[in-house]
Amino acid sequence: MRKLFVIPVIAGLLYAWLAPSSGAQPKPRRINRAIEMLQQDQTIYYFTEGRGGSQGGYKEGLALAKTWAEMIIYEMEFGAYDPTELREFMAGLVAAGPTPSGHRTPAVQVVLPFGGYDEATVRANHWIVQQVLAAGVHGVTMNHARTPGAVRAFVETARFAHRKGPEPIGEGMRGNGGQLNASRIWGVTPGEYIRKADPWPLNPEGELLLGLKIEDKYALDVSELTAKTPGIGYAEWGPGDMGLSFGFPELHDPPYPEVLQKARARVLAACKAAGIAFLDVVKENNVEDRIREGVRIGAASSKAIADKGRTFSRGR
Repeated sequence: MRKLFVIPVIAGLLYAWLAPSSGAQPKPRRINRAIEMLQQDQTIYYFTEGRGGSQGGYKEGLALAKTWAEMIIYEMEFGAYDPTELREFMAGLVAAGPTPSGHRTPAVQVVLPFGGYDEATVRANHWIVQQVLAAGVHGVTMNHARTPGAVRAFVETARFAHRKGPEPIGEGMRGNGGQLNASRIWGVTPGEYIRKADPWPLNPEGELLLGLKIEDKYALDVSELTAKTPGIGYAEWGPGDMGLSFGFPELHDPPYPEVLQKARARVLAACKAAGIAFLDVVKENNVEDRIREGVRIGAASSKAIADKGRTFSRGR
């Protein structure tokens, strides 16, 4: 079946790279719209579908190119790890773009299929980060960020080998070659991609957003340290997994017991202390309160919720 995608993928990319734009288009300041908005202290929204993400190939990319959300979560933690399908998805976004904001595609954030249980695990799986970023996505998220060493290694996996530091971040692990496809998706030269594909805010000019799921009691214990790791742009508290960790199976939605309320408050405080964004679910009856307390990435189930939050933010 996948061979059937080859022709539309190539045709879509050729059109996106070569066709002149029609009419006046907004001029984005950055490639990654999520980073562009976070820089301005604006709350960004992604839609929740199924287990909290979207998945698919070329046709799904075509369908989501004009999404109301600033960011798309592409789920690989529980969904199949298929980098070919991910490439087709990105090609579909480009072919049906640009977005209403003028960006080539919405920001695409991939949830990785391995956890940050320890540094060795992350280093052993660096090739997954390399393949995912080579698809042209705009960021990656690591679940179960349990140790500072694992988070430092995570940042290193997302950087090209010539990058190093500041301490305690060592040299990057991405190799030469992955920039070719990714640069085409971003609409830049391979050399420009290498310069721009670096974690923000570690690199102020970087266009990659790295996120953490601080979603169990072990990750919670070191949350103040991991949130401050240079190169991390946001974190979330993962109520479903946090609940499991504290002995509450199937407890994903509020009301939460006191131990989970304290866990959420601790992750939020760690994000504020580190100067990074906090991600949480927002609903119509709490989106304004969530923005007031510091949520800057909102998981919203509808455009109406996001629009209510945007209206509130404009009036702040």
